Amino acid sequence: MPVSSTRLISCLRAAAAVIATLGCLWDGAWASELRMTPLVRAVQSARPSIVNIHGEKLVGDAASAAPGDRRRVNGMGTGVIIDERGYIITNHHVVDGVKKILVTTHDEQTFVAALVSHDPKTDLAIIKIDSAQPLTVIRIGTSADLMTGETVIAVGNAFGYEHTVTQGIISALHRSVQVSDTQSYQDLIQTDASINPGNSGGPLLNIDGDMIGINVAVRAGAQGIGFAIPIDNALNVATDLLSTRRIDRTWHGLIVENAKPTIDGALIKEVLAESPAERIGLRSGDIIKSVASRPVFRVLDIERALIGKQPGAAVPLTIERDSKVETIDLTLASLPERNRPTLDGGLAEGDRFWTILGLKLEAVPQRQFQAYRTKYRGGLVVTDVRVDGPAAKQGIRRGDILVGMHIWETITSDNVNYILDRPDFGTLEPVKFYIVRGTETLYGHLSVARNTQ
Repeated sequence: MPVSSTRLISCLRAAAAVIATLGCLWDGAWASELRMTPLVRAVQSARPSIVNIHGEKLVGDAASAAPGDRRRVNGMGTGVIIDERGYIITNHHVVDGVKKILVTTHDEQTFVAALVSHDPKTDLAIIKIDSAQPLTVIRIGTSADLMTGETVIAVGNAFGYEHTVTQGIISALHRSVQVSDTQSYQDLIQTDASINPGNSGGPLLNIDGDMIGINVAVRAGAQGIGFAIPIDNALNVATDLLSTRRIDRTWHGLIVENAKPTIDGALIKEVLAESPAERIGLRSGDIIKSVASRPVFRVLDIERALIGKQPGAAVPLTIERDSKVETIDLTLASLPERNRPTLDGGLAEGDRFWTILGLKLEAVPQRQFQAYRTKYRGGLVVTDVRVDGPAAKQGIRRGDILVGMHIWETITSDNVNYILDRPDFGTLEPVKFYIVRGTETLYGHLSVARNTQ
């Protein structure tokens, strides 16, 4: 039967509509694919591992009369998840002096974080949050092969605007920067990607979404000049800050370095005498492939795998030796006194205070300290005074509570270490101190023995 002209026109119109619809779908899919650039993919892959940090901190003028003469301000910064159990790397200055560190993840969950360890000299710190679910760890690259001119991406809590993304290039490498009278940095990456207050502690990414730096500083009064700590340098510090000797006071006796880029694993550089590693026959040149069933790609992975392992725990290590792979149990031991972490590569903490200040100090439980009814938040009790030391010359005696030095509170021994480690410490001498004795608050000036370190 012949098709009527009316029906034919109707069929043609329907076909045209179908073709138009398919064309739109094709154009839309094509447009979406074009929009999914490498930069977008890089940000999307890294975003779940980036956190925002908030909190109040005390600030004050260097000429303040006492630690209590400071004001509270809102601080902000950024951090990066480096272990699924909630360990986060950030800048020390982001969390320094913050009483309650609040961390917000990409899915808008907020946690209270604990400060695990820190290194004021390199301006890096490790904090930890407790999440019911494993967290997404950032993909870590290397800063060994960076090129001037390559594309980089900064992500952070810029001016409080969470997960702000900026793009730029590497402007220069190996920069030394003095950002203030008290803080300087060496061997930084310079970038023109916008880095603003609040970006500190966040990642600098390459176009693949790998973290190749930790954003750290801006040049005051300049535009398009920001800086980041190369990730290889930052991970060396993070490895020490997360080491089992610091966290759990356990010992394996291995000195390890990253293997060549073409080799998966970490290379044993040295095995310490009379150590657990020596007892099981590990030796220089062995390559560690896994620890406690966790694959090892860099030295940091070894320390991450050992976190929480107690003395006496047998930890399986898979090693490669002479092209042969074998698994052997490493039994961790308590850290000997001679190998306790030291500060400035010299004295252990207790000896350091005794040598430099002429004091032995212990923390005062908060409930006990509240009985003094003072405006200070805490302090360290003097348990002994060296007869010929700086403290004795100023009349400090057993039972006194050290509550401050210069403009800083001394609630914990870390506070005292921070003060002693400051690059500008020499300009503060003799350093003003504050003690609580009974119902009185007293002060004086210490000429400390820095040359004995």
